[in-house]
Amino acid sequence: MIKEINTEEYDAMDKSGAMMLEFYSKTCGPCKMLAFVLKDIAKMHPDFPIYTVDFDENVELKERLGVKGFPTMLLMKDGQEASRMEGLKQKPAIAKEIEAIA
Repeated sequence: MIKEINTEEYDAMDKSGAMMLEFYSKTCGPCKMLAFVLKDIAKMHPDFPIYTVDFDENVELKERLGVKGFPTMLLMKDGQEASRMEGLKQKPAIAKEIEAIA
């Protein structure tokens, strides 16, 4: 499952369990390529929630979570950061990080 969320939706959500937050920009080439990779990841792990967050529209959330650039993927476990990947990553590397926390 991939769903776009904003700061208010993130703050209101239940953060128990594991999830990914992927910060992106609409003008970022690597972010667009990563979107295809994440669609494959979502098919491989249908029960693992993946949330996308627009870097430019959610300044308060990106600053609170220490996100400096895009794309940035934060793997969260029970509301705490478990792993961080910055830049375009290949599917096996992302899958390995998800499997480590899921």
